[in-house]
Amino acid sequence: MKESLSGKKVAILATDGFEQSELMEPKKALEGAGATTHVIAPKSGEIRGWHNHEWGSKIRVDHTLDQCKASEYDALMIPGGTMSPDHLRTDPKAVQLVRDFDKAGKPIAAICHGPALLIEAGIVKGRRVTSWPSLRTDLTNAGANWVDQMVAADHGLITSRKPADIPDFSKALIDQLAEGHQQQRWKEAS
Repeated sequence: MKESLSGKKVAILATDGFEQSELMEPKKALEGAGATTHVIAPKSGEIRGWHNHEWGSKIRVDHTLDQCKASEYDALMIPGGTMSPDHLRTDPKAVQLVRDFDKAGKPIAAICHGPALLIEAGIVKGRRVTSWPSLRTDLTNAGANWVDQMVAADHGLITSRKPADIPDFSKALIDQLAEGHQQQRWKEAS
């Protein structure tokens, strides 16, 4: 499995208040499968996670939103935590980045509260998604078909509910990237 994602690049979009496990564990899994990951944030330097109801570890930002283009990556991953996605959904550059990945037919994976950013980007209508339960009504109102399961995958959109789902979430994203045909299939389906 180490080399299955060799040459693949994944953008991880987050800011202060990301759920620490939902960024760190998928990042580790992706890199373990051979992918290169870059943390993308509105600001340079470091962003700080949220862990066990208090501030957690800091992680280095590889590129700011100003420096990131969907064309340079194979997939986008959005960790949850209530603060990070809520802040990002008010950032026009973050919203546009999500739209750019979707328009290009590249996989987008969002966990927990991460789908709040997908709502803002207007990409959930008619798609099967899952999330932290508090987003169910928001996703349904945005036209999504909300389901309560560990992972929902629909035309390149991968979503999960909570930290306990991280192993399945990570595997689903790795599998999508390893297939190598996701972009073409998504474009044909749209």
